[in-house]
Amino acid sequence: MQKTSASTWTWFLIPSIIGVFLFMIPIKYNDEWVVPIAILANWLAGIVTPFITWVAVTVLLIAAAGSVIMLFAPKKDSSERGFWENLFGVTPFWTVVRIIGAIFAVMTAFQLGPEAIWSGGTGGLLLDPADGLVTFLFTIFVFAGLLLPLLMNFGLLEFFGTMMVKIMRPLFKLPGRSSIDALASWVGDGTIGVLLTDKQYREGHYTKKEASIIATTFSVVSITFSIVIIGTVGMSAYFLPFYGTVILTGLVLALIMPRIYPLSRKKQEYADGRPFTGEEEKVPAGYNSFTHGVENALNKAYANRDIGKMFKDGLKNVLDMWFGVIPVVMAFGTIALIVAEYTSFFHIIGKPFEPYLALLQIPEAADAAPLMIVGFADMFLPSILAAGTITSEVTLFTVAVVSVVQLIYMSEVGGLILGSKIPVNFFELFVIFLLRTLIALPIVALIAHMLF
Repeated sequence: MQKTSASTWTWFLIPSIIGVFLFMIPIKYNDEWVVPIAILANWLAGIVTPFITWVAVTVLLIAAAGSVIMLFAPKKDSSERGFWENLFGVTPFWTVVRIIGAIFAVMTAFQLGPEAIWSGGTGGLLLDPADGLVTFLFTIFVFAGLLLPLLMNFGLLEFFGTMMVKIMRPLFKLPGRSSIDALASWVGDGTIGVLLTDKQYREGHYTKKEASIIATTFSVVSITFSIVIIGTVGMSAYFLPFYGTVILTGLVLALIMPRIYPLSRKKQEYADGRPFTGEEEKVPAGYNSFTHGVENALNKAYANRDIGKMFKDGLKNVLDMWFGVIPVVMAFGTIALIVAEYTSFFHIIGKPFEPYLALLQIPEAADAAPLMIVGFADMFLPSILAAGTITSEVTLFTVAVVSVVQLIYMSEVGGLILGSKIPVNFFELFVIFLLRTLIALPIVALIAHMLF
């Protein structure tokens, strides 16, 4: 039978193995352990550094202008809309967000207007040509857009999805295929996990609830970033207990968060309105999980043998990410960083954490309390601020671990989620951030007191 021929096995195995290597296998490069996709992104970033700022500004301006034009263009039925109409045809709210992102980019590039917008700690941090987040996203999106189909189109998700469903569904209320998303985030980068989840959701593989859970629970900071965090607070020697605590706390949170508000309230229906039935996860008579997974994988590989179509769809993915996600990151990231840098907002709303930290016997609770909140703006802020103000090892360890397991920060993962089709809004992201912090603190504090 053609489906089980050697060529079909080749279409399943070769692209899947390449995809796993690129996105999930850390290799040592310049004395750091990084996944190959990040190496490719950094290589491209080195080439485009001299002009990436102007590319970013141009893309943001096109995104804003295109959305404004589409806002006033004659409306078409969704079935009649082409790629460009879908790319720029967003709601009035997201059109405004794209305009704000473009304005911030122009002000930052030319250092126009209030310094609070374009300083090195706000817009300048995002648009820095050497190591700014927007620069990194531009380059990572090129390779993620073009190469994510290696993970998605040739049967890997179908194979592992069928195999892992008996673990992922009862524990985390997720389909088995989400195990690949989780692993790609954990080993690679949280941004990759969000992009993979968003695409799976839009293609009808995840329900609204499943996509929301995966994006806000498993888009974990990579091992590489974790090394940077613990080094920032001067405790690199404790990396193993630090990362072990991150893993333990992350798993506890993954068990709890899908079962409480707001994730528990999300609808079990797909993006097109279809209800979840669970039928697709049942193993037919005459099969076991392995054989059914193999058959699903081979069927998927057989249907996607056109490499040209893969790259054509990949280019569309790249443009979708550039025009759809980056303006949101620039707009929300800049605003969040301005609030963190120039106002006492995070200090005020962090005040209630002071008695909680004191109850957990965390030293220097008054200085640590604002750091429990400031991570919502950017993951690095708690550790950077702690390094300059806190001396207790217990507190430094707690701040470092919590900043990683909070997971939702607006300068990257939070902004990406808001820019995606994943149905989680800003308020819900903030609630999830607070709940993750409240639940994580007792676990982290207990381990910190055992260590120091």
